[in-house]
Amino acid sequence: MTIAESAVTSSIGPSSHELDAPPWRRVESTIASTASDIRALYDHRFAKLMLTLSLASLLCYLEDFGPVTQTRAADHLRQGRAATGNQIDRLEARGLIERLPDSADRRVWLVQLTPDGKKLAAAAVEIDIVVRRELRAGVSREERQALANVLVRLQENISTALSSEANQD
Repeated sequence: MTIAESAVTSSIGPSSHELDAPPWRRVESTIASTASDIRALYDHRFAKLMLTLSLASLLCYLEDFGPVTQTRAADHLRQGRAATGNQIDRLEARGLIERLPDSADRRVWLVQLTPDGKKLAAAAVEIDIVVRRELRAGVSREERQALANVLVRLQENISTALSSEANQD
């Protein structure tokens, strides 16, 4: 479901997520489509900075925790090392980050923001503040906390399911 379709659905009224509902109306489908819509909104807003949500996340992560290794950034951002490496290459080509040798391990490079990268990270934070305000409109802190608790439980269940599958292989 696209953002526009979601707006139409919400203007009609709340949808039911009964256990016997068709797959596109179940809570899992709603979570997946909502996540996709959130990413699309962020990508749209970050486009004016020539960034995507993933690139902006990496910039902001480096602002908070850099300099770090590519592996550490990938792990903390919960994405693959290859994808992170690609993002680092793209940001480095734009002069937003730089690689530095790690004095503790000559085989490893540290990644840190350049001054231009710091400016762009600050602009990305401003966009994030506005988007989060828009997304949270009409949703109380208690509702957000309850949702977060359910989502964390679902993530734990997914991790358990994946672990049990890996043990069976």
